[in-house]
Amino acid sequence: MITQPPHVPERLGLLATSAVDPFLTEELLKGEQVHGGIDLAKVVEPLHEDDARWWVEPIRSLVEDAMFEFREDRTRADAWLAPRLHATLRLTRREAADKRLWNHIALAVAPDYVVWRHRSEPTANRPERRVAAERFRGPADRQCFSRLWWAAELFRNGPDYEPVEAACGNQDLIHTVLRGGLVDHRPTAQALVRLLKSGKITTGRDVVGLSVAINAAGATLIYDVLAPDERRDPVRLRDWIAEAESAPPVERYELPTGPDEDPVPEESVAALTSYFAELFETAPVRGRKSGD
Repeated sequence: MITQPPHVPERLGLLATSAVDPFLTEELLKGEQVHGGIDLAKVVEPLHEDDARWWVEPIRSLVEDAMFEFREDRTRADAWLAPRLHATLRLTRREAADKRLWNHIALAVAPDYVVWRHRSEPTANRPERRVAAERFRGPADRQCFSRLWWAAELFRNGPDYEPVEAACGNQDLIHTVLRGGLVDHRPTAQALVRLLKSGKITTGRDVVGLSVAINAAGATLIYDVLAPDERRDPVRLRDWIAEAESAPPVERYELPTGPDEDPVPEESVAALTSYFAELFETAPVRGRKSGD
């Protein structure tokens, strides 16, 4: 298993996707050898040096703690790392939409984490352990770090990251729902987490079936009418980002606090939770027999 590159940058930068491929060698994807880092640094576009958010050390510290704490069950690292990565980086959505930032974190800052978290287990048909290249430079719902940041952004309830832990504890919820863009409506995200925590949906098949039913119902129903959300004040998010200059490192054993935004209206979450529970009763869940 590889370790961190011999040269890790001190500050985050932007790495164009077109510049990534020469460093995605077979040795790296197999977890056998990492790049040196020096040559990669030559093709990185620097970010503003006066912004405290771009220091690399807090991110390196987080991924190293995650690899140690969850060395026996790497999948569980997602629920721990997602809120802490979000609270450490303090990005706007526009900044988070720039794939070059995630390319840089994955390839220059923490390629060892990407390999540790996503290297496949050997099977009879595929005995060779390997990481899919999309974990380094793929779409937002697949790239190792962007998927965690967006999960935290979409499932947090104002400053409360507790729903993020629940959502990221179910891989199918991230893979299926996040990919469909369904949870950009905050009451929908919180209703899904509430159904998950109540045990009404548990398996990947449950998540897929309910997602199909929600999408089908959403074609004729505007959820914002059934469960309106409050408009968020962008000043609060900007203030939270500005506090990055003086913010202490995120807590390891307690959840951090997110932007001081109003939580989702409780009546909206309750209305959608009840509605989605009814949808799930007749959702097309593969393997579920009629009457189950």
